Amino acid sequence: MIKITNNAEYEMNNSFIPNISQSQSLKIIEVTASSVIIQMNNPDCRGVFPLESFQYWLKKGALTPIEENIS
Repeated sequence: MIKITNNAEYEMNNSFIPNISQSQSLKIIEVTASSVIIQMNNPDCRGVFPLESFQYWLKKGALTPIEENIS
């Protein structure tokens, strides 16, 4: 099981099929025992995924974690 945390940000690759808004990245708003609520960056819209579905997209490599650079 991949750990998913609030405020984590991901870049969406072309293989992320649920990206109907053509957004470049998303941020996790809330994680529950059964779902993941996301905020897409462009356009500014939200979505909800079943937890298992979101983990599938992570395992497939369709979502790449965005690392914050701390200088």
